[in-house]
Amino acid sequence: MTDQEASVLEANYEKQPKLKFYSLDNAGVLYTAIASSRMSTVYRMTVGLCEAVDPVILQKALEQIIHRFPYFQVTLKRGVFWYYYEHTEAIPEVEEETFYPCKTMRQRQRKTFPFRVLYYRSYIHIEFNHSICDGSGGLKFLQTLLIEYFKEKKGIIPENLGKSMDILSDVDPREYEDSFKVYYKEGVPPPPESKKVFHFPFKLLDKGEYLLLTGIVPVDPLLALARKYGCTLTQFMLALYFESIQEYIQNSEMSEKKKHRQKIAINVPVDLRRMFPSITLRNFFISLNPEIDLALGFYTREEIIEQIKGYMGLYMNEKNINRYISRNVRNEQFIILRIIPLWVKKLIMPVIYKRYGERGYTSGLSNLGNVTFPDEITPYIKSLEVFPPPSVESRLKLVMVSYNKNLSLSFGKTTGETVIEKIFFRKIRQLGIHVKIETNKR
Repeated sequence: MTDQEASVLEANYEKQPKLKFYSLDNAGVLYTAIASSRMSTVYRMTVGLCEAVDPVILQKALEQIIHRFPYFQVTLKRGVFWYYYEHTEAIPEVEEETFYPCKTMRQRQRKTFPFRVLYYRSYIHIEFNHSICDGSGGLKFLQTLLIEYFKEKKGIIPENLGKSMDILSDVDPREYEDSFKVYYKEGVPPPPESKKVFHFPFKLLDKGEYLLLTGIVPVDPLLALARKYGCTLTQFMLALYFESIQEYIQNSEMSEKKKHRQKIAINVPVDLRRMFPSITLRNFFISLNPEIDLALGFYTREEIIEQIKGYMGLYMNEKNINRYISRNVRNEQFIILRIIPLWVKKLIMPVIYKRYGERGYTSGLSNLGNVTFPDEITPYIKSLEVFPPPSVESRLKLVMVSYNKNLSLSFGKTTGETVIEKIFFRKIRQLGIHVKIETNKR
């Protein structure tokens, strides 16, 4: 960074709107209440570089960009009724990775941010507490950090940066708005309650342990297959995942009667920025739970795809999505819930979440879509993977993200069992598509 750029950056920082306090958004309220050593609510984004990471330059890049994200430069504080974020002038520090991924963030400790930047050999990891942002906001932060890293490392200055990735641009207050409340509509009835579905009977790992496994596949053949089946890539991979879980149940030691009583539901987050004109970098998503009911018989791939398409066609519209937004905001606004002290909420909300949240789905699949970086730095970035936060009831979850013609299919697991992934990746290989497997299992 030149002296002139540093001067502009400093002047820009001084005029940025910095709130002293930031209320948690609707999703953040829930995530702070249910966080535990087993359910850390922390997800990870991993970038593989073509050379070893320079931690000194990475730290410098982090220091340069953090002022562009004042709503991330915060620490969690405890109020009487709710948690909130307080702005801090402290600067986060990069660390070398030494522990299991996605570990709990002791956010109430001094100088503990709702994210951490880690490195190991040629990999940069950013882990976000879900209370501060969803995958869309996390990607913007990651892209900005990498742009600044290569600017400091190699003198590369990309052209045509988006406003949120330009650290010299002004902060738009809409970047840290609670879009749930902005687009909330009164009087909209809630969606139907979820019912209990099949959960994996796998043994849990010890607290704090979390295993990652990624299958890397070429994306073009999968896109061609999705078009052949008349569906999107997300719907096709979702169908393969349903099919894998169904096959596991078919081959299990359950009685035939019990097998035919199972329902399989997969939690699918929906980025609401595609439906509403929001530019928030905080949480703005809801989750849908397409399902198949084995009481109706076992499903072919074509039948699963038609089931998914029908479900998404019915539920993926603004009127129905408003039901989920309204339910979530209305629950937070109930006067009885608002006046309950925080320490009581901390006791009851995990129980409520277990009863009404995760019981409604078997696993999760999230697609962050096709991610790009500026052309000038793409040759130095070889891979991108995203991993879901650990969970107790949903012991296995999947995140997919495309980068540079490859699709990373990344499982996060609180169990050592591998049967589901083996079935899933075998199905992809049976389609004639090569799969490269990577894992953090020692």
